[in-house]
Amino acid sequence: MTPLEIVLVAGLVATAGAVVILAVALSRTERQRRQALAARASAVAAQQRTAELAVAAERLRILREMHDVIAHSLAIMIAQADGGSYVSSDPEAARRAFGTIAETGRGALADTRRILGILKHGDATAPELAPIPETGLDELAGRYRSTGLDVSLIRVGDPRPLPAGSRTALHRITQEALTNVLKHAGDDARVIVTENWRDAAVSLTVTSSGGTKAAATDPVTGESLPGAGMGLIGMRERAELLGGSLAAGPTEDGFRVCAELPYRLEEE
Repeated sequence: MTPLEIVLVAGLVATAGAVVILAVALSRTERQRRQALAARASAVAAQQRTAELAVAAERLRILREMHDVIAHSLAIMIAQADGGSYVSSDPEAARRAFGTIAETGRGALADTRRILGILKHGDATAPELAPIPETGLDELAGRYRSTGLDVSLIRVGDPRPLPAGSRTALHRITQEALTNVLKHAGDDARVIVTENWRDAAVSLTVTSSGGTKAAATDPVTGESLPGAGMGLIGMRERAELLGGSLAAGPTEDGFRVCAELPYRLEEE
């Protein structure tokens, strides 16, 4: 092989090598580009899924609030309206009943507007600790007493500050439990609400007894009416979302709801 042929062969080999190297580099670059696109698409999909879950959770929260507000207010208003016989026999009792109906209706309207405002504009309120451990249970018990329901409130231990979510849950669980007593047992039932402030958690027990009102059932089929039990589901979800628990069931002569909420889930 002549020197010229050697040079030509060497050039061809070098060119072929360069082509191979370039092809490998291009292939690697294309593979990396595809991987980057796939990773980006996956990240976008994950963000979209997270956003969808957040929207669904917010809708569920708002629906739960709407249920609590409407069911609670209607139960009180209906119980007062059922006492229409007071009009002729006890005008003063009738006046108080109509006053309670009006006050409850105004409160329900204000709460509904607040919830709709959250739905429209979003909730910018941060879940900060309240300066005082106020759950509003005294006022809540008073509203149900105005219907004729015998409600006793017992506190054990020293109340402690609660995160806003836990404070709201404690109030709403009590509200739902009392509403259920009014709906299913009647205003002649007796209820004991017990708050027990322990070292790591606050427990709530709502125990009802007596009452002559029938449960919410279809008069034809005898089956539970739609929506029966949904309040218990909502109460349990509230407690579990905060790291707590809730149990509910019948007793010998009534019903009992027991909930437990930790003080500061965020520190765990």
